[in-house]
Amino acid sequence: MMYPKSMSARKCKEKPRKIKSDEPKVCWLCGRNGCADPLDEHHIFGGYNRKKSEQYGAKVYLCHDRCHENGAEAVHRNPETMQKLHEYGQRKLMEQMGWTTEDFIREFGRNYI
Repeated sequence: MMYPKSMSARKCKEKPRKIKSDEPKVCWLCGRNGCADPLDEHHIFGGYNRKKSEQYGAKVYLCHDRCHENGAEAVHRNPETMQKLHEYGQRKLMEQMGWTTEDFIREFGRNYI
C-alpha cells in the first residue's frame, strides 16, 4: 500500500532558467563543426562552480584536442582564452537572467568582467 506524499514533499523546487543556446553546435573558439575533431561540452565556470554551470546551462562546445585541451589557444592551457570564456559566460548569464553584477557575484563568488 502506498501512502500519499505530504504537502511539503509534493512541492517542486523552482528550477532556474538555463542559458538559451541560439548558436548551432559548433566550437565556441574556432567555429568548426566537430567533423575532424569531436566537440566536447565545456562548463564555463569549473571547479566549485561546476554544478552551477550545469544548473544554469553555462556550457559551450569546444573541439576536443585543438580548442579544449592541447592547442596553443586551448582553454585548459591558455589563461587569456579562459578569461574570455568567463567574460562571455558572465555577460550571457547576466543578460538572460536579468542579473546585475552583484547578483552574479552572489551566485558565482566573483566578477570576471
